[in-house]
Amino acid sequence: MHSSFTRIQNVFGFFTTVACVLAGFIAATDLLAARNPSGTLIPTNIQVVKGRPHYYSSKKEEYAIIKFSLDADLSSLFTWNTKQLFVYVTADWPSAEGQNATNSAVIWDSIITNPSADHLQNIGPIAMKKLKRSAEGKTIDPSRGLLKLNNQRPKYQITHPSGKIASVNDVTLKLHYNVQPWVGLLTWNMDKVIGWWFPMEKGVSEKFEFPAVKTKDAKKKAKKA
Repeated sequence: MHSSFTRIQNVFGFFTTVACVLAGFIAATDLLAARNPSGTLIPTNIQVVKGRPHYYSSKKEEYAIIKFSLDADLSSLFTWNTKQLFVYVTADWPSAEGQNATNSAVIWDSIITNPSADHLQNIGPIAMKKLKRSAEGKTIDPSRGLLKLNNQRPKYQITHPSGKIASVNDVTLKLHYNVQPWVGLLTWNMDKVIGWWFPMEKGVSEKFEFPAVKTKDAKKKAKKA
């Protein structure tokens, strides 16, 4: 004769087993949904300035400011198991000669939630009402995965440990994503085809160069011209 405590343990153990198996099936459904994200990135304005990039910086250093235009279709990343999508843009450039490494810095990011996860956003009540109204009756809103930014200002400036970043060649902008599901593993950009999941189409800008440092004398000459 089992005691009440033993019976509760057995019921709880059975419940957790069923929950884990169900969660595994839910996570596996993501593999059946096709992913074919695409994006076009174009740098529109690039400046290198010498100063304090942050209010807490202790010394002046060179930092780059990159404005860009983005046209991306990430709607295929939204399924019924998608909680939110983290999108970010990086600037990448090779290290100095002899160093087998690549520099990478985030210049812009954004979080796009599924309609069912709108309550998780840290936005004001008026913006939240508009967001909920636009999502009424929709389990998945594909338009949320469509990004169109023109001459977007960066959220973050680019610096380097050496304090110098001007006149660097072979710089590219790259679009990244991170899918955060309700159940399952986090997934990032695909490097190769896996089933119905395809790598990002385009998503990388053409190579460009960081210009020389913008000085006060250059500003005066530009005003006179």
